Amino acid sequence: MSTVLFANEFSEFFSKYWHLILGGVLVLMFLFFFIIFMSFLRLWIQCFLTSAKIGIFELVGMKLRNVDYPMVVRQKISLVQAGVKVSTQELEAHYLSRGNVPKTAAAVIAAHKAGIDLPWRIAAAIDLAGRDILDAVKTSVNPKVIDCPDVSKGRLTLDGVCKNGIQLKAKARVTVRTRLDRLVGGATEETIIARVGEGIVKAIGSAEHHTDVLANPNLISQAVLKNSLDAQTAFEIVSVDVADIDVGANIGANLQADQAAADLRVAQAHAEKRRALAVALEQEMKAAVEENRAKVVLAEAEIPLAISAAFRAGHMGIMDYYNLRNLQSDTEMRNTLAGITPGRGDRPGEPRQ
Repeated sequence: MSTVLFANEFSEFFSKYWHLILGGVLVLMFLFFFIIFMSFLRLWIQCFLTSAKIGIFELVGMKLRNVDYPMVVRQKISLVQAGVKVSTQELEAHYLSRGNVPKTAAAVIAAHKAGIDLPWRIAAAIDLAGRDILDAVKTSVNPKVIDCPDVSKGRLTLDGVCKNGIQLKAKARVTVRTRLDRLVGGATEETIIARVGEGIVKAIGSAEHHTDVLANPNLISQAVLKNSLDAQTAFEIVSVDVADIDVGANIGANLQADQAAADLRVAQAHAEKRRALAVALEQEMKAAVEENRAKVVLAEAEIPLAISAAFRAGHMGIMDYYNLRNLQSDTEMRNTLAGITPGRGDRPGEPRQ
């Protein structure tokens, strides 16, 4: 019963004051849109006065998409005033892709002012790839000097050896300009340093005499620049200047001395081998002599047996034996007078010892 009464009273109140309720709702909606309009009014006026062509509904859309719309507006105004045509959607897309919109816009403006063709699409791709696009544009306008070798890597000089064996220690300074069209996918500074270092070492090694390089270091620069070392890199080599060149060790003489020492050791090894073979052969000959002496002793041991057999057979008499002993005595006397000392076993029946 009470619900029905309340409904009747509300119907009577709404039918009596409906125009006031409708007016209140309209006022609230007007206030809401007015507050939104006032919050974007200043940026919209800037866009209108600078011909940035960003509508208030685009600002509201960026707000709803959680885009830093004041920053996008400022960058769009900067690009328009610099004469670069970039749409608001491209700026917003780069921001949502976690790109650095201010730095990319500054790079495109700098390239445009310097007369370098750098579309926003290429600049955004370079920025998203992790390269410092603004520094690349600055390097393209103002060439950069790179030390070769890189001292931070722990190497102070580039060492090469001339054909006469003299070592030269060189330092170079490479002036490079960034090639924006090759920045995506191009090699970095480390590749330039490595290639220039290789070219310098090759140029030094091609010199006949170290005095030629010392008298004209430009020979190194010319040899390096002819090899197109900046191919497939993000840079263009403007010049290669030899900052310092010093004379190092006489590598050729040191190598020859080491080779001579090695040859000496090899010759000594061969001589020692031959000596060892000679000693072994000498020992073999001594053994052969002793073997032959043993055979002689065995043969002499058979002489007394032969004499006994001759006595028994009657082929030899007692006088023959004494004549043999006299002959042996005469031989021993002659040997004594001649200074020859015969060993035992020279007489029949007495073996050598």
